[in-house]
Amino acid sequence: MSKTSRYAERFNRLFDHIDRHLSEDLSIEILSEVVSFSKFHFQRQFSDYCGLSVGRYIQLMRLKRASYRLVFNKFDRIIDIALDSGFESPESFARAFKNTFGQTPSEFRKAPAWKPWTERYQFPDRGGKQKMDVRIVDFKETKIAVLEHRGPVDLLNNSVATFIEWRKGGNHSPVGSSLTIGIVYDNPETTEPEKFRFDICGSVTSDIPANPQGVVNKVIPGGRCAVVRHFGAHDRIGESIYPLYRDWLPQSGEELRDFPLYFHYLNLLPETPECDLLTDIYLPLR
Repeated sequence: MSKTSRYAERFNRLFDHIDRHLSEDLSIEILSEVVSFSKFHFQRQFSDYCGLSVGRYIQLMRLKRASYRLVFNKFDRIIDIALDSGFESPESFARAFKNTFGQTPSEFRKAPAWKPWTERYQFPDRGGKQKMDVRIVDFKETKIAVLEHRGPVDLLNNSVATFIEWRKGGNHSPVGSSLTIGIVYDNPETTEPEKFRFDICGSVTSDIPANPQGVVNKVIPGGRCAVVRHFGAHDRIGESIYPLYRDWLPQSGEELRDFPLYFHYLNLLPETPECDLLTDIYLPLR
């Protein structure tokens, strides 16, 4: 491993530590020890590597997790979210939230402005590579309940929130015993925002009735698939998709089946720290 790769590995270990301990003390002394850096140089090393100060990075990560709870866990009290996110008071949380996103926590909960939110989380490439352990499996035909997202990827979380609302409102696809799946029709980097398509899905055992959220019935056909596991944040899943298409597929001799790429989310936000998220990527094969 090169010196540059080892340096990136140390920082990735640091980012993971921060993500797992957002509600705890994250002092310079503690963080510098995690990666065995001198505390006298740590802040400069961090800002040069990440593009912002360690204090600002921690605040943004705390606000990110709080944002997910505000939108996806509607019954969590804002005061609890603030304190669980490492803020000393609801007032300091609200002030930091408004200064960062232009909305108060309650305004964001009611009508989240995801586009400026997304822009706050455009960080430099962390370096390091995902593991490419590709398996070939036979996926069984699966009935799914689907909320069809059509439009900019920035607004996908609004559709996710609607699907969660439907899911929690009945027992057709309980999250504890059903698969949670995303079907990817388009590459967001090469598709016009208004034409982007993504299905948010939960497995079901029988057809679901009509509902106010617009969730419909579909089926994922059975068949052979190449599967690779993505470790970490969903917004970095391209790090696992691109090598699958670019490197593995040409060398495998396999041909693709006429069905889109899809994800099986093995655990979910906001209960799971982003660094511990596990997602299986399915590439349908003939």
